[in-house]
Amino acid sequence: TKPIPNDRHINFAFVNLANRCLIVLDNIKMEIWDTIKPIFPNETESRILVTTTVNSVANACSLPDGYVHSMRSLTPEQSKDYLDKKVFVNGCSPDLDKGSTAIVNGCDGHPLALVSVAKALQGHKLTGDLCEKMIHNLCFRMDENENGHFTKLAQVLMNNYSSLPGNSLKTCLLYSSAFPNDRPVSRKTLTSRWLAEGYIDGDQEIANKKLDELIDRNIIRPVDPSNNGKAKTCEPHGIMHQFMLHKSMASNFIDTSFGAKNRSNFRHLIIDNRTNGTTGNMGHGTGPAGRGRDRQHNIFSSLKEKVDNLFSGSASKQLRPRSLTVFGSVEEAVPDLTSFELLRVLDLKECSVLSEEHLGQIYKLLHLKYLTLGCSVSNVSVEMERLHCLETLDLRKTKIETLPMEVITLPHLAHLYGKIKLKKISGKKLTGFLQGKTNLQTLAGVVVDSNSGFPEVMVHMKKLTKVKIWCEIPSTDSNYAVLSKAIHKFAQAGMATAVGARSLSLHLNDFSKGLLHHHQGDNTIAASRKHGYLSSLKLRGSLNQSPQFVMYLRGLKELCLTYTNLKGAELLAGLGNLKLLVCLKLVEVDLADLDIKIGDFPSLQRLCLVVEKPRFPIIEHGALPRLVSLQLLCKDLVGLCDDIKVEWFEALEEVALDSMLNQQTIQLWENEVRKHPKRPRVILLKKVVDPTKTMSGKYVASRKVYNNCYTDTPQTRLQRSCQVTAPRVQSPAPRFLFDQVEVCSGPDVEDTEFTALDVKLDSLHSIHQTLSSPTYEYNW
Repeated sequence: TKPIPNDRHINFAFVNLANRCLIVLDNIKMEIWDTIKPIFPNETESRILVTTTVNSVANACSLPDGYVHSMRSLTPEQSKDYLDKKVFVNGCSPDLDKGSTAIVNGCDGHPLALVSVAKALQGHKLTGDLCEKMIHNLCFRMDENENGHFTKLAQVLMNNYSSLPGNSLKTCLLYSSAFPNDRPVSRKTLTSRWLAEGYIDGDQEIANKKLDELIDRNIIRPVDPSNNGKAKTCEPHGIMHQFMLHKSMASNFIDTSFGAKNRSNFRHLIIDNRTNGTTGNMGHGTGPAGRGRDRQHNIFSSLKEKVDNLFSGSASKQLRPRSLTVFGSVEEAVPDLTSFELLRVLDLKECSVLSEEHLGQIYKLLHLKYLTLGCSVSNVSVEMERLHCLETLDLRKTKIETLPMEVITLPHLAHLYGKIKLKKISGKKLTGFLQGKTNLQTLAGVVVDSNSGFPEVMVHMKKLTKVKIWCEIPSTDSNYAVLSKAIHKFAQAGMATAVGARSLSLHLNDFSKGLLHHHQGDNTIAASRKHGYLSSLKLRGSLNQSPQFVMYLRGLKELCLTYTNLKGAELLAGLGNLKLLVCLKLVEVDLADLDIKIGDFPSLQRLCLVVEKPRFPIIEHGALPRLVSLQLLCKDLVGLCDDIKVEWFEALEEVALDSMLNQQTIQLWENEVRKHPKRPRVILLKKVVDPTKTMSGKYVASRKVYNNCYTDTPQTRLQRSCQVTAPRVQSPAPRFLFDQVEVCSGPDVEDTEFTALDVKLDSLHSIHQTLSSPTYEYNW
């Protein structure tokens, strides 16, 4: 690319082009945009097109009514078509078809990877085995790069890594490759492990910002968005995952092979000794080899032999990893956990066998900061109180029902996950809570029954910011009043502490309908009205009336009401006055009696309505002016909603529907959103039901999210966002012919289009050839 000209040159170009020109800024950075933005004249005929790999830069270059186009990756069908035209021109035998599938899965929708592999295969005598070897050793081939076929691919991947600001963010990215590919990891798990490893100097908020930055740069992709729009789960892009894992293993940062040369140097160890029948799609090879079960099994079968040799002699003293992740049986994988004396992170949630002996060894790992246990654990000993450094304890996959109070009082324990009970305490233990010895910030969650000691100690958990409670006590129980008081105090606490935003999730049974009304006659409500420090509230279960408790939470930003059995005006009584509410989720049998009018929820950005019967509320035209996400989830919905029109919401970016809808209804909604000036996307969400619980289920993305694009299968591309500025006054807007522009996304691509695709896929890092394609049309 040529250097950016000075303002005189730009003004000269405008004059000589009669104030009608197209300026293309490729791969722009924020600091460059800030520098050149004031240079452009304030006229209306010309257009500026910007490409960038960073979402925030694209948004900064956009006017409020501008449009950001996110380039999609290839689908498996399109990848297969390209290979058939460029590599397998004489057709595919069953052997070659297997090799072709391996290439398609390995390239994972990345155009430049596909073109590079296709060029490398040309001139060879093709066999299925050759194709599989080519893709299995993709990262090694990028290192060797004999004929220069992988130069551009390696350059793009390395540039995305080297352009990250600071060593901390680079280390976090390398660490993320330790998680299996195509197995999404939760935001909380990833950030908690970063903190436990010491890769982030700060708290959970800083860790979340680091993850958001990687997502913003399209290096890590979001999978399931949560109610507040943040990525709930995420995963590295396929090609980037392979590249980062290869780089990590080459530098002894992550080890999955127990090579003798780095036995004493690696920091992070992953062991999978499951049988071939149960080994999942780990993706832990140095390339897409990890995608194959047979290869994965062979890798870890030889790994187990090396583990046995490793622990057979004095070599065990050389073990110095900081994290250990085990799939399968710990007993077979690691004979003696105490050999990992410097371990900070121990992840055993996918561990099927964990003996009492190994559990006892865990209590001796005094440096542990992060611990997860699996389904084979049914209880923990008081000896866990020895883990003074423990910060995160995840028991969600265990069978543990009761937890010793000594665990709660661990000095550094900040996050506890599971569904546990705490027995009543007295004497010195209770005094410890009264003296504020607990450091717990997250407790998700705890079961409160007649024998629970939690209501009594919750009042004294001064640092608690997030709590999830299953209430299983009748209103006549003494714990009922104590719990009600504790919840109200938790909601209005914060003035006397440095703790700000708080989150409460409450599951009520049929005997605790009035829990939130129990203390509405005392001064607690007045305090809540005055302070309102609760930022997120989730209520599940029947309520006998609309809780005034909610109305006084003026700072509430997220509200979820599930099966409250409240109707219409009773459900929304006073809730419309929640001026700061950003996310609202309502789950009921139907919402037919509900009216949302102009002035209700002035700040609402995300509205999720889940019903069993296809009866949605009436939303008045002009209401919810800031709405960006509209989720209408009902598997029996037919056609459009007469009382909810997409065009009424000017800021709308997405419409979510149940994946079980018939294709005709989905097509109607897709046609409807095309009429919207911002062209919101249509997302299909799949309901996942827990068979062990009644009326329990959650919606997850049935099609993965890649930089605001949803596709039916896992695909990857280091995407670039194209921004076309909107006109400053009324003039013809630039027009993208999507069916032509996205040649690599069209299902019916002809030969001539693939010829153009050949040129464009060759240059993922530079988009100049794409922009010069005649498939773009501009109106002046």
